[in-house]
Amino acid sequence: MKNNNILSLITLVIALFLVSVNHANAQRIKDLASVQGVRSNQLVGYGLVVGLPGTGEQSPFTDQSFVTMLRNFGISMPEGIKPKIKNVAAVAIHADLGPFLKPGQTIDITVSSVGSAKSLRGGTLLRTFLKGLDGNIYAVAQGSLMVSGFSAEGADGSKVIQNTPTVGRIPNGAIVEREVANSFAQGDYITFNLHHSDFSTAKRFAQVINQVLGEGIAQPLDATSIRVSAPRDVSQRVSYLATLEEFDVQPATAAAKIIVNSRTGTIVVGQQVRLMPAAITHGSLTVTIAESPVISQPNPLAGGETVVAGQSIVDVTQDDSRMFTFAPGTTLDELVRAVNLIGASPSDLMAILEALKQAGALHGELIVI
Repeated sequence: MKNNNILSLITLVIALFLVSVNHANAQRIKDLASVQGVRSNQLVGYGLVVGLPGTGEQSPFTDQSFVTMLRNFGISMPEGIKPKIKNVAAVAIHADLGPFLKPGQTIDITVSSVGSAKSLRGGTLLRTFLKGLDGNIYAVAQGSLMVSGFSAEGADGSKVIQNTPTVGRIPNGAIVEREVANSFAQGDYITFNLHHSDFSTAKRFAQVINQVLGEGIAQPLDATSIRVSAPRDVSQRVSYLATLEEFDVQPATAAAKIIVNSRTGTIVVGQQVRLMPAAITHGSLTVTIAESPVISQPNPLAGGETVVAGQSIVDVTQDDSRMFTFAPGTTLDELVRAVNLIGASPSDLMAILEALKQAGALHGELIVI
């Protein structure tokens, strides 16, 4: 009865609480965190795709898998005879087994060629066991593949490939045979894990719950985990969690970071990045080297030979350099405006940010990925 009274109190108070929360940047708990122990599990298997229109493969492990499959059906091939098949391909199958899925339910699977098959289009996956990390079988896969890519090859060796013809999917292609145990219904607590670790967010997370349910119900354990008291009865725990997930929490401001992708030239500057007083000059130096052949033709009566000589043209240009200054506490908006003013390219901006960091004028972590 005590737990029922708690749930009734939560239902009455939640409406008033949600109205009072600042919704400007607030996020629901279900969007900020996940419940510890409630997770997906990866499954993998190995099997054969048959029925391919000559786009299969002829490899030792494919032949061995095919012979083993026939043996399982009670068919034995004569000694010394190897199967000559091109409508079969060896494949790897992987899938994610979500939490709380019960035997008899279905999951989507992805099928990928592991050999030299040209395409899996038109193929059918034969029964394949999907195993988890512990080696147990959790699902059985079978069905016709859906392949978006295709390939075509001419007699002269020319080839056209669109998308990826060696990977396909089978919606609802596997039947769950075993449920994965989890710790959701165990103990007196539910532990939430933040998607992005932050001490301030963890503290606010616990404060929001305590404001409604009472002091001490939620306790932040570290920058990621918040432990919340919960009823032991499973049905009550489900209702309790469904209510908690709708609470709004104001996430803490992210740390000042600048992310630089040196391969693509992408630069992301966080909102909290600040600059100390600094002066920057930006110039562009371009060196162009061109080779122009020069033909030397002697006088016909001189008896000389025609000679081809090379002539190099070196051109050096430098655009007008510009200098701009930053006052203390310059914001992201002012930084971007100044950089756009001088027309700096991403590579130039990377050099400017690195120089500012080395000079101690950049307040933020510079991360190169």
